[in-house]
Amino acid sequence: MRISTSTFYNESVTTMNQLQAGVAQTTQQIATGRRILSPADDPAGAALASELTQTDAANTQLAANRTAGINTLSLAEGILQSVSNLLLDAKDIVTKAGNGNLNDVARKSMATDLSGRIQELLGLANSTDGAGNYLFSGSQGKIQPFVSTASGVVYQGDDVQRKIQAAASRQISTTDSGADIFMRVRTGNGTFQTSSALANTGGGTISQGLVIDSALYNGNNFQIAFTSPTSFDINDLTTGLPVSTANTYVSGQAITFNGIQLNIQGAPASGDKFNVDPSINQSVFDTLNKLVATLNTSVPSANAMNSAVYRQGLSDAFTSVDQGLNTVLGVRATMGSRLRELDALQLTGEELGLQYKSTLSKVQDTDYNRAISDLTQQQMTLSAAQKSFAQVSKMSLFDYL
Repeated sequence: MRISTSTFYNESVTTMNQLQAGVAQTTQQIATGRRILSPADDPAGAALASELTQTDAANTQLAANRTAGINTLSLAEGILQSVSNLLLDAKDIVTKAGNGNLNDVARKSMATDLSGRIQELLGLANSTDGAGNYLFSGSQGKIQPFVSTASGVVYQGDDVQRKIQAAASRQISTTDSGADIFMRVRTGNGTFQTSSALANTGGGTISQGLVIDSALYNGNNFQIAFTSPTSFDINDLTTGLPVSTANTYVSGQAITFNGIQLNIQGAPASGDKFNVDPSINQSVFDTLNKLVATLNTSVPSANAMNSAVYRQGLSDAFTSVDQGLNTVLGVRATMGSRLRELDALQLTGEELGLQYKSTLSKVQDTDYNRAISDLTQQQMTLSAAQKSFAQVSKMSLFDYL
């Protein structure tokens, strides 16, 4: 078959262009480190690489979320540790204030010191993160959660916890409502609270007591009324019915009724009353302010009533501060659990990230040994084709005449 000169030239140029394009592509693969330069190079591989890239990017974003969550929770937990220490100091003040050798001046000095600690507590409760968001305002990060007013400290945040997407199907709270931590502390023992009537004239004080049989406790309001210094009645104020009458009083002896156990100490007077009511919420700030008021109470050594009011105030304060401390410790425990989960998810995410990157590298990265070998072969083929074309293109019948 005869091949015209123009056909020979066209086919030769086409072949050399294809070889030149192969050399250029291989050179670019080596230079960029990427085997797939366009989807046309490997459609299936390109699709898989795109999917892996997106998955790895999502995993990277989740890692960033977890890091932010860990930072926020760690900061909040550290602040609550300071709150715990402050409340422990308050309990220590209560213990020291019970020393019978203290005079009014010493007690007022304690009250002044405690007033400063209340302002410190307010500052801790209004702490912010690195971005200026309040940690304990619920979802209202830009609103100061606690404000001191004439009627006491009020909460301006909400009860919504801010959450992060910690994993594909897992959200974790990184903040807690300040109301749950500082405002909704249950009074008394958490189930019921005891108190002395303001009109009492004797020197008796009542313990906070405990529930010894939850099946018998009905949550009603009760009153222990002294009919004489050595005898008392117990009445159910909710139903208006007596629980027991003509009970003999012995200082410090357990008084048990309706699943409740408590004791009264000292010397109550005839007509003195002690109340047992369901617990309510009381803020830590109110608890400490009541303690300040108790410490500022003048306690003449000869006045049994004033002494009883003071001792009752200290007893109530100790129990309430302890309740506040337990509340804070409970929140810190949940924070610790969330931090542990975030740490575990972070480790898992790091392992997944390595797997994604390793698989992606196998799919799209250049195999340098093979690429260099291919490039060498392509260059040799191109060079041979160019030389062959040059030699053949010189051939002419006149060269043989």
